[in-house]
Amino acid sequence: MGLDFSASNSFLFSMRFQDCLLDYSTFIYKKLKKTSFIDCSLKDVDFSNTDLSLAIFKNCDLTNATFVECILEKTDFHSSRNYTFDPSENKIKRTKVSHAALAGLLEKFDLDIE
Repeated sequence: MGLDFSASNSFLFSMRFQDCLLDYSTFIYKKLKKTSFIDCSLKDVDFSNTDLSLAIFKNCDLTNATFVECILEKTDFHSSRNYTFDPSENKIKRTKVSHAALAGLLEKFDLDIE
């Protein structure tokens, strides 16, 4: 039922994930700067209070992933899918997203986007 990476020692913590099933994992308060997630399933993952600056999410499924009070500056989501986060609750300067994901980023405003 997922791994709790938040409990791991942060000293020299560095990882790269490829073709991983990380559903239901938690990375709360981790520094994951420049971390790569490639072809991963990240459903229901909790990234709350995580530094994901310069991270790459390439072709990942982020259904129901939680991004609250995260640093997402220069994070690359453009080739991933099913991600949503509130831009007002995260630092998102120069974050890369796809046009298709814009609706998810504006979800809290309850807009009818056509």
